[in-house]
Amino acid sequence: MAAELSIRPVVASSTVKKKINWYLWGTLFVLPEIVLFIVFLWVPIFKGIFYSFYNIDFVDGNHFIGSANYVSIFQDGLLLTSIKNTLYYMGLGVLFGFWVPPLIAIVVSELKWFQGAARIIGYLPSAVPAIVLYGMWQWFFDAVGPINSLLQTFGIPKVEFFSPKMAMGSIVLLETWQSFGAATLIYIAAVVGIPRDIYEAAEIDGASVWQRIRHITLPSIKTLMLLLLLLQLITTSQGFQAQLSMTDGGPNNATLTYLLWMNHTAFRDLDFGKASAMGSLMFFVLILLSVLYNLLQRRGEKA
Repeated sequence: MAAELSIRPVVASSTVKKKINWYLWGTLFVLPEIVLFIVFLWVPIFKGIFYSFYNIDFVDGNHFIGSANYVSIFQDGLLLTSIKNTLYYMGLGVLFGFWVPPLIAIVVSELKWFQGAARIIGYLPSAVPAIVLYGMWQWFFDAVGPINSLLQTFGIPKVEFFSPKMAMGSIVLLETWQSFGAATLIYIAAVVGIPRDIYEAAEIDGASVWQRIRHITLPSIKTLMLLLLLLQLITTSQGFQAQLSMTDGGPNNATLTYLLWMNHTAFRDLDFGKASAMGSLMFFVLILLSVLYNLLQRRGEKA
């Protein structure tokens, strides 16, 4: 009995040393990534917040001006325009782009044949490089492009895709085409993970395809849909690449999003202090959206 009691502390000490060595080696392996993450992500973020209180001048040096950059943002008439355009862009993305991936995923999951080919074809647009994507859709949307040529064949007037009323919708159309493939694969994986016994029982009970989708598929992927919806809102709130490449914020600032305005302020107006303040405001808004995203994700994991 005494021998067993003397062995237990030795075994416990050995276990603790193994855990310490395990965590030590694990920390050493991820240390380079942590350093890169801090240097190239968090340091620029905190420097941006720091510089938002300065007038950045590469000739005469930086000067502390307090909250003047933030006051300038709220006094600028483009603030409301950019926020309105950003919210409009986010709304169009949800209205037209959010429902496409789950719809296609459900259709593909109901196919009896060619499911693999359908997945490959659906994912192909996501593999198109951005430079090719924007050039291709510039041609599609052109006044003499294939879309308008096809419309004229049927006697339909030309569509001005880059008019103030349609420019943002045109951008949402091309981005939906380009990005729905990756989201569709995520939804397909979720649909495939639903136990087939439930569908078979529903078929035996005489449930139609729509009834199976309504009462089985949609409730099963509801949490995933909420998470991807919030993730899409976070992504579209930072939209500027397509707007910059296709219209540069025009016509008449119809596609000037908040992030594109910040880009113009920094690299066109060379007002880096004001741009840093704009980025800081955007950073805190995205933090709130990220917290909401994590809360929904944890709720989904518990469910």
